[in-house]
Amino acid sequence: MLKKILLLAFFGSLTFINAQEKDLLNVPNPIDFNGTEFYLIRAEQRSKTLFQQQYLPKDEELEKFNQIFEYTFLNKEIDIENAVRQKVEMVQEKQKEDKYAKVNVSESPDGSEYIVDYYISESPANGDSFVEYDIFRFKKFDNGTQKSFLMVNYGKRIYGDPKSAVKILAKQRDPLMTAMIEYKIPEIKVQTATTGSK
Repeated sequence: MLKKILLLAFFGSLTFINAQEKDLLNVPNPIDFNGTEFYLIRAEQRSKTLFQQQYLPKDEELEKFNQIFEYTFLNKEIDIENAVRQKVEMVQEKQKEDKYAKVNVSESPDGSEYIVDYYISESPANGDSFVEYDIFRFKKFDNGTQKSFLMVNYGKRIYGDPKSAVKILAKQRDPLMTAMIEYKIPEIKVQTATTGSK
């Protein structure tokens, strides 16, 4: 189950079925990240415990975005180290055919959070080539009665020549990493359209 979730999140452009634009996680809209406002475009409860939401800057489209912000929340206990390992392994597998793929891992001092950031490139048959830089922040929660797990993801794409794109993104890595580390995660309160707050 976890592997399937991470595979869905890995490529950034998730496909949602019967998606709702109503916030399900009590996340402020728009999100302000690194000086850019991101607006909720899709939200879905994919299973009893899995909730996902996507945000884009104004006037951007999911089919060819430049920046994206995502929340993936599981209202259940997840082994955070295993989740991080699977994300890293996905990038390492892509490195076999993508010379621009690169992955890094950072851990918070108390071990409650990890950050995995990586570069990947894509050359679709139809469309422009691009390099994507992603930062995934993994966080576990335990309020004494309920354990849960959150992935917050920021992604940025630069279209065109991959070599030039990687150089540009590499120069932006440090400020983007700082922005993700300092990003204040709101208190998650799960809500569904049919049952209300939980």
